[in-house]
Amino acid sequence: MVSPTSTATPIPAPMIDADLKKLMRSLKLGRMLDTLPERLALAKQQSLPYADFLSLVFADEVERRDRTSADLRSRTAKLDPAMRIETFSSDSPVRYDHEIWNELCSLRFLDHARGALVLGPVGVGKTHLATALGHIAVRRRHTVRFLRADQMFRILKAARLDNSVEAEMRALARVEVLILDDFALQSMDPTETSDFYELIVERHQKTSTIVTSNRDPSEWIAVMSDPLLAQSAVDRLVSTSYELVIEGESYRRRQRPQTTRAKSATR
Repeated sequence: MVSPTSTATPIPAPMIDADLKKLMRSLKLGRMLDTLPERLALAKQQSLPYADFLSLVFADEVERRDRTSADLRSRTAKLDPAMRIETFSSDSPVRYDHEIWNELCSLRFLDHARGALVLGPVGVGKTHLATALGHIAVRRRHTVRFLRADQMFRILKAARLDNSVEAEMRALARVEVLILDDFALQSMDPTETSDFYELIVERHQKTSTIVTSNRDPSEWIAVMSDPLLAQSAVDRLVSTSYELVIEGESYRRRQRPQTTRAKSATR
């Protein structure tokens, strides 16, 4: 007969004195109260020296503040919180150069004001991977802004109505990592073509631009109204950017409910 395994009785988390709570809140350390009881219990259980205990609780607070700050900056950058490296499906059948991807994730390309072109058919995860790079950059305290290309052009057109287009363009030029999603999906009028040219020229070799597109860069010129401006902008962007090509089946198509697939197969 096997005897039941004995388990150690956990040490209950101690109560925090009201005066200590007041002092911590006065020092703007009130959020440490969320984990302090458990840390005190751990310190008692493991007989931690005072210095080690202080290092532990302060490390908790630094990590919490860094996480909160990164979350705030991600929201300001308009990054989708669900599109991070850890949420990209590891069993996805899409194919891409993992050596290039690992290099991009290192963010070394930011040190040299280089960019990244994330290319491939609809639904393979281009936006997800570009956004994931944005989250990494935010965590490393770079300024980031995410915009769909059509949104950016609408913002610039609206800025012309109140004479703020120069300020808007300066803001776009200064941001350290600008992510332009779904570029060259549709034809660009003369104003959009001119704005794109001006933006790329201002950012060239100064800041980093990440572009996603389901068209090859050689096709971008055809959707712009001025071939000379288009060629000049595209050449600057392509010559200073890594190119990550993603191939495979649409991720969205694989997410369809199984019943939908079954019904489609019987039709």
